[in-house]
Amino acid sequence: MKLLALDQGTTSTRAVLLTPDGRAEVLASLTHRQLYPQPGWVEHDPQELLSHLRACLAAGISAGAGAVGLANQGESCLGWDAESGVPVGPVIVWQDSRTADVIAEMAAAGLGPEVMARAGLPLDAYFSAAKLGWILRHNPAAAALAARGRLCLGTTDAWFRWQLTGRFETDVTTAARTSLMNLATCEWDPELCRIFDVPLQALPRITASSGDLGALAPGLPLAASLTDQQAALFGHGCRAPGDAKVTFGTGAFALAVTEKPLAPCEGPLQTLAWQRAGQAPVYALDAGVTTAAAAVNWARDLGLFKTFSEINQFEAPAAIGRGLVFVPALAGLGCPHWDRSARGGWLGMTLATAPRDLMQALLEGVALRMAEALAAIAAVQPLTGPISVDGGMAANGYMMQFLADCSGHALVLSDQNERTAIGVALMAGEVTGEVPPVQEVTRRIDPQRDGRVWRARFAQARGLIQRWGADLEPAVQSGV
Repeated sequence: MKLLALDQGTTSTRAVLLTPDGRAEVLASLTHRQLYPQPGWVEHDPQELLSHLRACLAAGISAGAGAVGLANQGESCLGWDAESGVPVGPVIVWQDSRTADVIAEMAAAGLGPEVMARAGLPLDAYFSAAKLGWILRHNPAAAALAARGRLCLGTTDAWFRWQLTGRFETDVTTAARTSLMNLATCEWDPELCRIFDVPLQALPRITASSGDLGALAPGLPLAASLTDQQAALFGHGCRAPGDAKVTFGTGAFALAVTEKPLAPCEGPLQTLAWQRAGQAPVYALDAGVTTAAAAVNWARDLGLFKTFSEINQFEAPAAIGRGLVFVPALAGLGCPHWDRSARGGWLGMTLATAPRDLMQALLEGVALRMAEALAAIAAVQPLTGPISVDGGMAANGYMMQFLADCSGHALVLSDQNERTAIGVALMAGEVTGEVPPVQEVTRRIDPQRDGRVWRARFAQARGLIQRWGADLEPAVQSGV
C-alpha cells in the first residue's frame, strides 16, 4: 500500500508518498503567504491553507494512496462558524506574540505554577490557549457565535479534519500544545479553560494520534494525525526512553522520548509524543530554539552571504574561541530560559571583523543554543545513543561538527529529509498493517573537541543579552 503524508507546515503544504519499498516521493509542495499585519503578529489565510491541502490530497489520490497521515503546525489556531464553516478570522500562527501582554499579566497574578502543574507548560504566548482567548475578546463575530453556541475554536488540524472528514477532532499531541489539556488525563481541563477564558464546549474532541480518524474520500482513511515535531520524532525511529532527535527549521526543536510523565519542570516542556489507537500515551520532552534557519535567512537578506555553499566550511578557528559570539535571540529565547524580552546580537566585534566571521559566529550561536536545549533535556531524561538530526541546516558540515563538539553528543545524519512526512505516514501504516522499511543512507559525526569552555563563554554572552533585553523592555513598551 502507498501511504500519503500531508505535511501542513509554517511555510508550505506538502504531499509526500511513502511507497511500499520505502521511498519518499514529494508529489506536491505549495507555499502560502506569511501575513504580518502588525509588529509581532503572524497570520495565515485559513482558506489558502485548506485549498493547498485539498490540492495535495488530490495529488495523493491520483498517485494511488491507500491511507493518509496528517501533520500540522502545532500551536497555530483559529475560530470558525460551526454551521457555515466560515472562519471568523485568520490563523494566528505559533510565532505570533500578540498575547505577550496577557501572558505577562497572568504571570504577575501568579498563575504560572497552576498552568505548569496541569498542562506541563510554562506561561508563554507561543501556545494556543492565550491566542484562542484573544479571538473571543477581540473578534466580535467570534463572540456572537459563542453566545449562540456556534463557535468552533481549535488548532489548524481541527479545522482541516472538520473540513475534510466532517469530524470536529484534534489529536492528543496537538492538544498537548495548547495549554488547555491536562497532561495527566489527556482531556480538556476546565480550570485551564477558565484561566484562559476559552469555552470548553467550543473545543474539539481529543482523539488518539492514530486509528479510525474518518474518511478523506471514499475508501481513503485518515489513519494518523499529529503535530509536526512529534511526527518527526516518530519518523526518526525514536521509540525508547532517551531516544532523541533535533530538527532545524525556522526554529530548532529537540524532542526526546520519556518513559512516563515526569514532574513539571521549568526547562524542557512536558508533552505527548504520540498515542496509538487503543494504547496508553507515550510522553516526551520538548526543547525549542526560537530562531534557527530564520537567523540564517535574515543574515542573507542583510547581505552577509549569497549562497549556502559559502558558509559550509570556515578556515579560521571557531569564532567563539576568538571572542566573537552571536546570540540568536531574534525572537526571544526558548528552552530553557523562556525569555521573550531577550534580543539577538553579536558581541566581541573589532575593526577586523568581516561578514564571514559574523556568519561563522551566527552558525555557532544556533548550535550553542541547541546545546543548551539538549542539556536541559538530559538533566531530566538522560539521552541514550547518538542524536538523529534533520532539517535544512543539517546540510551545513561546519555547524554539525560544531554542534557535536559543543553539545558533547554524537550525531546521526541521513540523506532522507522528509522525517515529518515519513513519521506520520509510518504511523498511518501501522493502522493498515503495512509499514515499509525507510530507504536512507546515514553518517555519524562524533565530538572532536571538549566544548565546555565554549558553552561557558556563550552562557556569559547570553546572560548579557538577557539583561539588556530586560532593561530595555519597559522603555520599548512605553515608546520612549
